Amino acid sequence: MVTFRYRPEVLEQLLLHGVRPTTTTSPEIVYDFVSDLYRYELRRLRDEHRAGRISKPDYIPHVLELRKKYWMLSVRLDKWKDG
Repeated sequence: MVTFRYRPEVLEQLLLHGVRPTTTTSPEIVYDFVSDLYRYELRRLRDEHRAGRISKPDYIPHVLELRKKYWMLSVRLDKWKDG
């Protein structure tokens, strides 16, 4: 059985998204899950904008905040592992 050790700072960030991988959870699966969460939030934000609940000038800052929230997606997976 293959086991994975995640860096502590990665685990900390994942917990902010409600994700707690085990030692048998591959980083690829975790990445895909977090990526799905990010896309879900982007679509929700887009829908809010289309419905007129978020104005165009306010929309872009919201998108940028989401990018900051999901910054981990820009980190290579080999950097997620400890050791």
